[in-house]
Amino acid sequence: MEKSAVLPDNIPVKRSGLSPIVIIGALFFIFGFITWVNGTLIPYLKIACELTSDTESYLVATSFFIAYTVMALPSSWLLKRTGYKKGMAIGLFTMAVGAMVFIPAAEARSFNMFLAGLFIIGTGLALLQTASNPYAAILGPHESAARRISIMGICNKVAGIFAGLIFGYIALKDADSFEHNLLSMSADAKEAALDELASRVVVPYIIISVMLVILAIVVLRSSLPDINDDDRGEQESADPLHRKTSVFQFRHLLLGVLTLFLYVGVEVMAGDTIISYGKAIGIPLSTARFFTQATLGFMLLGYIIGIAAIPKFISQEKALQICAISGVIFTVMAVLNTGYVSILFIALLGLSNSLMWPAIFPLAIKGLGRFTKTASALLIMAIAGGAILPLLYGTISERLALSFDKATASTQAYWIMVPCYLFIWYFAVKGHKIKSDKHSY
Repeated sequence: MEKSAVLPDNIPVKRSGLSPIVIIGALFFIFGFITWVNGTLIPYLKIACELTSDTESYLVATSFFIAYTVMALPSSWLLKRTGYKKGMAIGLFTMAVGAMVFIPAAEARSFNMFLAGLFIIGTGLALLQTASNPYAAILGPHESAARRISIMGICNKVAGIFAGLIFGYIALKDADSFEHNLLSMSADAKEAALDELASRVVVPYIIISVMLVILAIVVLRSSLPDINDDDRGEQESADPLHRKTSVFQFRHLLLGVLTLFLYVGVEVMAGDTIISYGKAIGIPLSTARFFTQATLGFMLLGYIIGIAAIPKFISQEKALQICAISGVIFTVMAVLNTGYVSILFIALLGLSNSLMWPAIFPLAIKGLGRFTKTASALLIMAIAGGAILPLLYGTISERLALSFDKATASTQAYWIMVPCYLFIWYFAVKGHKIKSDKHSY
């Protein structure tokens, strides 16, 4: 017999199978695995597809994250028609299709086809994230939203660590010797070697596709509630704030979108460029392939701290301020140092970035009521920061390389992260405040 339970926000859910939090945690695990494998795909596809520059290889991140901008608003419209649960299942099925594109891409060794697969996967993730992030924020009191999203973040980053280790072993375990041997191979032998390298991702992506389909079926058959956030918004307050006619009338949301854009940009830079950066400053690729895991490890530590401290000892606003300032400090230290010390400070940015999403997202959607789905879509669009800022980093690095050596150019290009962290600090101090709610701030 099914028993009824009540979620922390008084949303009734039938307990049949997995709880909503467990299912959302599984979805965040998928986000992490799919997203953070890009850090390994960047140097891998540069070799396998014979790319000529690091900037070109950063198109891996661009094609993946730009899908969020293109598809986030359509995702919100779809969610209004299907509801959260069916929308998440559609997102998972879409990601499975994108994963299957990797098979012909590997056989043809076509970089453009790999990018198309990544865009399709990003499209599915845009839909999935547009639905699941409000779930994590709404299923409980606003004050502890950052804590719940931090728990989701642990699932995300643990998956990212596993993804990098697994794919790093499969794709880059012999990368240094492989690149060296290519220089002395005949044309036919080189083609055969590169074809073998490209084929290494076929089986993993078949497995990923199958798992995504299975999870989609689990979500469809689960007890996840379809949250009526329209009613929720009307219950939150009778303030004139809730009589606004457009989502663009919420100043704190618009600032939150820009803040999230910058945050995702610096987070992806710290995680996805660190391998190429390590190689640029003379560290063997066989060692550098672990650097993304170091960044994710520090992010994981930050999430654990967030779960313990928010909101019991520190507010999510104050946590965001601390993270932003530490981001400035670690960036400056990374640029002013060299070698493994510089790498350490880039990795430490994972600690700075860890509590940003858990704080920015709930602060930006606070009090939006019936506008929550559309606002969530705008925030998901801001994930395009991960598409643009790494590419900007690569472009600046190449320009600086005209005047400096590659190692110095790659290091100095990280200066662009400082103004990003300063704007995030501004949002944490002032920008998140709901302007018309004078009595709350």
